Amino acid sequence: MLIPHKLRNRLIAATLFALTLASVPRTAHATSKEIIELQTQVQQLLDMVQRLQSTLDTRLGVVQSLAQQTADNANQVTAAMNALQAKINAQNDALGGKLDTTSGQIQSLNDSVDELKSRVAKLDKSLQEMQTQLQTIQAPPQTGTPGQPGAAPMAGGMAPAAAAPQAPPLKETFQAGVRDYNAAKYDVAAGEFQDVLHFYPLDDLAGTAQFYLGEISYRQQNYADAVTAYTAVLEGFPGSPKAPAAQLRKGLALIQMNKKTAGAQDLRSLIQRYPQTPEAAQAKQKLANLGLRAR
Repeated sequence: MLIPHKLRNRLIAATLFALTLASVPRTAHATSKEIIELQTQVQQLLDMVQRLQSTLDTRLGVVQSLAQQTADNANQVTAAMNALQAKINAQNDALGGKLDTTSGQIQSLNDSVDELKSRVAKLDKSLQEMQTQLQTIQAPPQTGTPGQPGAAPMAGGMAPAAAAPQAPPLKETFQAGVRDYNAAKYDVAAGEFQDVLHFYPLDDLAGTAQFYLGEISYRQQNYADAVTAYTAVLEGFPGSPKAPAAQLRKGLALIQMNKKTAGAQDLRSLIQRYPQTPEAAQAKQKLANLGLRAR
């Protein structure tokens, strides 16, 4: 520990004076009272300097000890905070994984329910067609002149039947509808998509054709018909891959009709049923633009 500047100067002066006295030849006056008193003061000054040095060393040790304890405590607090942050991060990661898993399970369940609904709808249509065929077979034969009302059955007991329209090829008709839709030939495309629905109501392409009918109405700004077409997709073809897009477009069409509350409800339903789809992301963005919450 350094000695204060003034005290050090006094110590140096006293030491030099003592040395000077020591070098002076002893005379008769060397044992005078003043010299003895001066030597005593020098010794006291040296003792004071030693005590001050000891006190400063002691205090310095205490300060160093306190500084070390403070540093140790700071290190312990930092380590505890790092451990706590790591634990929080791990819990957040685990919670995020659980939420993703739950969302995936909900979407899988919704998909399964939609597929079941689609199968039930197809089965119901098949039963209706079978019932119609049975009613046709069980209809009583007409009597009278052949070709006239009430004509009698022809030879073999069979009545003449009107020729049924021939069904167009499914894929070619659907692809032609898509081409005409992209070329903005909406009337022609609508007829082709309606042929798909009429002749192949149980095929998977029927749901997509119904969706395109909604798209044609949406592009023509006929939003009411568009909502009807999109609703037919959701109710008649819930397992269709176009179901998320149909619900998104239905919500947007309702908003275009100034039915903001109903449109927002459809967008929220889309986010809940199909949370991992691009359509759900678009629905969230649309709700945000409207200043509405996604949930």
